[in-house]
Amino acid sequence: MMTYIQNSTSTFSPLQSPGMTTGSLNSLNSPNSAGEAGSFKSALLKSIGDVNSMQMQADQAVETLMTGGDADPAAVLTAVQKADLAFRMMMQMRNKVMQVYQEVKDIRI
Repeated sequence: MMTYIQNSTSTFSPLQSPGMTTGSLNSLNSPNSAGEAGSFKSALLKSIGDVNSMQMQADQAVETLMTGGDADPAAVLTAVQKADLAFRMMMQMRNKVMQVYQEVKDIRI
């Protein structure tokens, strides 16, 4: 279950392309001059980062379990299910946003 993009030296969020630098991603996260600290964009980027970290933790727990490390199978299963549920919810939110976008785009003035 590897839905995040990982490079050998760093991890990229799903919205970040490999060509983007950390500084350019931070500029996306920083509020603009209007002072929108609680903007939709920042909430969206934070939730995507949370889902990505859950998936990375679940992947690390599975790897620890499979390599014979000290891992509780129930905790590993819980982490995997939690990451899967978070990813599915994020995809449903994305689908709803795309559906609303299509409806707004089809409005004739």
